Amino acid sequence: MVEKSKILIIGGTGYIGKYLVEASREAGHPTYALVRESTASNPEKSKLIERFKSSGVSLIYGDIDNHESLVISMKQVDVVISAVGIGQQSDQFKIIAAIKEAGNIKRFLPSEFGANVERTNAVEPAASLLRIKAKVRRATEAEGIPFTYVLSHGFAGYYLSGLGQMDAKVPPRDKITILGDGNTKVIILKEEDIATYTIKAVDDPRTLNKILYMRPPANILSVNEIISLWERKIGSTLEKTYIPEDELLKNIRESTFPMDFILSISHSTFVKGAHAANHEIDASTGAEASELYPEVKYTTVDEYLNLFV
Repeated sequence: MVEKSKILIIGGTGYIGKYLVEASREAGHPTYALVRESTASNPEKSKLIERFKSSGVSLIYGDIDNHESLVISMKQVDVVISAVGIGQQSDQFKIIAAIKEAGNIKRFLPSEFGANVERTNAVEPAASLLRIKAKVRRATEAEGIPFTYVLSHGFAGYYLSGLGQMDAKVPPRDKITILGDGNTKVIILKEEDIATYTIKAVDDPRTLNKILYMRPPANILSVNEIISLWERKIGSTLEKTYIPEDELLKNIRESTFPMDFILSISHSTFVKGAHAANHEIDASTGAEASELYPEVKYTTVDEYLNLFV
């Protein structure tokens, strides 16, 4: 059997990071998580870190801002996955510098886990974030670092748990607010499936220096189609309020952070179709996850909604 790569996950205690750590461990990869001392002492994160340790994950205490410790961390592994959050996207240039100095990394997966940053029509403040992500791509390529860019599109836990309603923990059963006309296609995946596909790609020569698109066919739906699925499950019709694009853009301009950011991402996704399968995949630059790994039984949108019936 081919030896599995040692994987370092940076941002492993974050939203998608914890799923990546678990998927890596379950797939049999020697798994490492870079943990800051301040994170380890955080009561909310300490239980997660203890779970990592008890399951066999190796913890490396360090910080992105400490170049020397970061290089030492890189030298222990083969693959680096960045799952840093929105506020740390620029810190990835420090990761790139450490990878370059270490000289042994076989694959780098930057923190994308969303739409294609170079095919997304976004307004500010989301546009600035996407520009940073695009610069991370260019810096990775300029240094000759082997890469895979992961486009996982929408997180089920973010959208399906409340069908896009602010602060909702469960889908509504009476009325719903819809951005745009609801006909724009979106792609939504369960977080565990995103992590499974990502880890499968790290040693796959078919994804080397390519974009990994996650477009499972059953999970490409319009918002209206998703709502119809939910209505059939609960046996009633929701009262719908549609927010036209010009009103949404006005709300973005008049909002402050973080609401303006959330709304600008929502505009890009649900109005402009940033997460839709709106272009063909060029086989020379990309591959689709559910086609590469048909053995993965991904959770469909329909199945996910059953959790809330």
